[in-house]
Amino acid sequence: MKMTPKSDPMNKNTILRSIYTLLFYLGLPYAFLRLLWRSRRNPAYRERWAERLGFAPQRFEKSIWVHAVSVGEAIAALSMIKQLVAHYPNIPVVVTTLTPTGAARVQAALGTKVRHIYIPYDLPSAVRRFLGRINPVVAVIMETELWPNLFQACRERQIPILIANARLSPASAGGYKRIASLTREMLQTVHLLLSQGKADAERFIALGMPPERVVVTGNIKFDLELPSDLNQRSLVLREQLGGERLIWVAASTHGGEEEIILQAHALVRQRYPQALLILVPRHPERFNTVYELATRQGFKVARRSTGEACADSPVFLGDTMGEMMLFYAASDIAFVAGSFAQIGGHNLLEPAALSKPVLSGPVLFNFTEISELLSKADALIKVSDASSLAQAVERLFASVDERHYYGAKAKEVVESNRGALAKHLELIEAVVGAG
Repeated sequence: MKMTPKSDPMNKNTILRSIYTLLFYLGLPYAFLRLLWRSRRNPAYRERWAERLGFAPQRFEKSIWVHAVSVGEAIAALSMIKQLVAHYPNIPVVVTTLTPTGAARVQAALGTKVRHIYIPYDLPSAVRRFLGRINPVVAVIMETELWPNLFQACRERQIPILIANARLSPASAGGYKRIASLTREMLQTVHLLLSQGKADAERFIALGMPPERVVVTGNIKFDLELPSDLNQRSLVLREQLGGERLIWVAASTHGGEEEIILQAHALVRQRYPQALLILVPRHPERFNTVYELATRQGFKVARRSTGEACADSPVFLGDTMGEMMLFYAASDIAFVAGSFAQIGGHNLLEPAALSKPVLSGPVLFNFTEISELLSKADALIKVSDASSLAQAVERLFASVDERHYYGAKAKEVVESNRGALAKHLELIEAVVGAG
């Protein structure tokens, strides 16, 4: 009986990686054209292009490397990075992001304590050049960033990869399943996967992650550190915004959401004429666009960046970076955006940690477990449109007790789920120590 030879998955994956790499090379001019296009609104997109090809501006004998793709992951990683800097004073910490907004957040929070570099595009020559210059003793990759050539290069250089605060939505798992053998190969290069929850861990294991290398640690976003001077600074800002005015903040908004929020604010001001909306777009390149939108809708808008007085303005535009926690602290109510658009929501825990009533839209697939925890604790108010958003804001404005109730419930959820950061640091230390 003639036997049919089994296909070699490694050879199949080599072919898949080669096709992927070829397509990436062909798309490289478009990647740089996209950077140029986006630089029309944010000039930072046209800076430091050499880093995108792996030309790190500095060489290190060894380093601890943390990758956080954009601003959300960077914020989540800040406490961990600060601890690593303090614990390893003789090992430089290199932090990479893909976006300038992530870079700005890292640099605003950490300054010269770390070295920020843009992550290179996932091309063999670029990632090898990058790794050869920073020489990491460990690669700590935040959340869900699986790159075939980068992971292969780490394997070749025997660099242990830790996926920190790992999460994987059912939709993302379905996407990785389409390239099942290549996904399995990438996951099998991972030294440890530190999962936010059991469901995330099970999805990674189903895709090929060895179960003995998976640890369910919880979500490090619960271990948010509040600046010691935040309360005092928020009182100063609150006074600048009009003292006793009722204030709500709409945080991290995207295109299409501001129209809904401004419509809701117009309804709120019919009942509360002195109410103030702090409107904070997610991306700085949209600051001017959102300012123009609000003024076209008849609102007088004060801008944080200019320092202009806001006592009689109905809208205050938060057009600065790194001040989100300050805006939350100065507000009575927090609406977390990205939840009306198909973005999947943003970090609900930041206002919760400040004991603020938390509102969101219905689209929360990036924060499924957190939103479920908050909902079960009666600590999250979901709204569906401008009318229901206005009604929720008005209801909370009408009752100090109700604001305190929802804020206290939200804070309880944060406090009862702390501890993931300590687990992460312990496991990272074991790897760095072994190295």
